[in-house]
Amino acid sequence: MHHGSRITAVGHYQPARVLTNEDLAGMVDTSDEWIRSRVGIRSRRIAGPDEPVDELAGHAAAKALAAAGLTPADVDLVVVATSTAIDRSPNTAARVAARLGIPGPAALDLNVVCAGFTHALATADHAVRAGSSSRALVVGADKMSEVVDWTDRSTCVLVGDGAGAAVVEGCAPGEEAGIGPVLWGSVPEMGNAVRIEGTPPRFAQEGQSVYRWATTRLPAIARRACERSGLEPGDLAAVVLHQANLRIIEPLAAKIGAVNAVVARDVVESGNTSAASIPLALSKLVERGEITTGDPVLLFGFGGNLSYAGQVVRCP
Repeated sequence: MHHGSRITAVGHYQPARVLTNEDLAGMVDTSDEWIRSRVGIRSRRIAGPDEPVDELAGHAAAKALAAAGLTPADVDLVVVATSTAIDRSPNTAARVAARLGIPGPAALDLNVVCAGFTHALATADHAVRAGSSSRALVVGADKMSEVVDWTDRSTCVLVGDGAGAAVVEGCAPGEEAGIGPVLWGSVPEMGNAVRIEGTPPRFAQEGQSVYRWATTRLPAIARRACERSGLEPGDLAAVVLHQANLRIIEPLAAKIGAVNAVVARDVVESGNTSAASIPLALSKLVERGEITTGDPVLLFGFGGNLSYAGQVVRCP
């Protein structure tokens, strides 16, 4: 049992194929100017038909493990946040464990759509604190290209594919917790505002109500997530919000009051990758050296179900 846990390494993976706004303009009635002015996205990565979501997850997980200097045998819990797994069983976590050769882990998938990674991170933190896991691999991975209608210009311009991962370990005695208390919840009566439904499943959303909710209701909730860690928003070195839309990220970051923070804007290059968006953006900030070890970073996921979850973590 530990009094706290911390992220010891991160990693990310995106498929090779880049889909630009110009490419999309040749597929549906849209333009680069229209997309950039409304959602701020310039390009996104799209996985091939032979590249399932567990493969994206496996690549990101392997990178995080390597960055932590660990072997697959060191991991006893694999939690994968995804809402785009096509098969119900084996779950994505079991497939990631098999791909990496992790012997005998607890393997669970968690579907909270765009808030999935921060829910999964909290779940791993709780498991380490409770003593049921000593070292966890937490992955957010989604293949949104598989669930979007490529003839619907209101949604197909938004999405991309990718994965991001974090290794979570217990803190040493006396060491300050590196993953703060989670603040999580949902608005079930508004759950239909973001949907991946039907056969075949298709992504749809009520863009205006999601935008209103994110810009009016969420700033106070995100500030409370900071308070739970005993920090003022001005103390944050970085803010990594779910990368839904630049027009949501920028006002939300400003209303949180994180005046000294680097604000992740990976949505510009990657589009909305659902559960992958936060760990993908965090891993890129670490890789580019925009944040350094020990820096306090607010992670805040929101979206599908109209769920949200956020916590302050220390940069690995």
